[in-house]
Amino acid sequence: MREYHSTVEVLQPEEWRARAEAHRRRVEAWTAPHLARRERGETHPVEDFLFTYYGHRPAQLRRWHPGAGVVLKGATGFGRDYLDTPEGATLDTAALLERRGASVEWIARLLAATASRPAYLGCFGLHEWAMVYKAARVRHGAWPLRLGGEEIARVVETRGVRCSHFDAFRFFTPEARPLNVLQPARERQPELEQPGCLHANMDLYKWAYKLSPLVSGELVADCFALARDIRAVDMRASPYDLGALGYRPIRIETPEGRAEYAAEQRAFAERARPLRRRLLDACERLLAAAPRT
Repeated sequence: MREYHSTVEVLQPEEWRARAEAHRRRVEAWTAPHLARRERGETHPVEDFLFTYYGHRPAQLRRWHPGAGVVLKGATGFGRDYLDTPEGATLDTAALLERRGASVEWIARLLAATASRPAYLGCFGLHEWAMVYKAARVRHGAWPLRLGGEEIARVVETRGVRCSHFDAFRFFTPEARPLNVLQPARERQPELEQPGCLHANMDLYKWAYKLSPLVSGELVADCFALARDIRAVDMRASPYDLGALGYRPIRIETPEGRAEYAAEQRAFAERARPLRRRLLDACERLLAAAPRT
């Protein structure tokens, strides 16, 4: 017989309903404009990215979860993965961990490895430049480039590329890949990821929603908020010209722009640290209380 041992927190109806509504309102400010643009057939290279690149739908982001080990007093039929108990609804955490325990272990290993390293601040966002280096077509073709192809190539070749993140590297042009100091691969993520990387910190949102509903909706939303801010800087430092959308470029082709980018990296690393810790703590609690026979 499976058992799940965990501290149980009981939320009174007024508390969990208020949290669920606050979460819905917070997330609606992000999802509603995206859905409106989609209805009109419009795209936004910054605001839509988290919905098109990541596999978490707006409806999933809007749904609030209390996380593992929480009873929602008086709730019944709360949804898939929940059990009705005499006190209220609660996640069937044992069943979820039985299905997803290996994923939780992998995420925990990646988070711990990333957190163990110092932040490297010398890449200067050249991953976005490597994605358009000598490219016949670019990913965001609706938006102009700030520089011509020859100047983009000169910047990439002069500065060099030092990208440690596989999910950025895999979008490099074939000509740019040999220029990268590292050759990231999926299986090398725990070995290479570091906390100064904008994409590693943006991916905290991915790990949060992949852990959902075992972690709270608030934690998923906190990670989304960080990823959203990072995406804006990511594109400001790219060779694209998004001035028409109100984004001032970070000209990493200049010393002043590189200093600005490194300062942004440092600030994001500081913001990401407690979120990475919260996710890792959640993983460790879940793994310590995993089902046993």
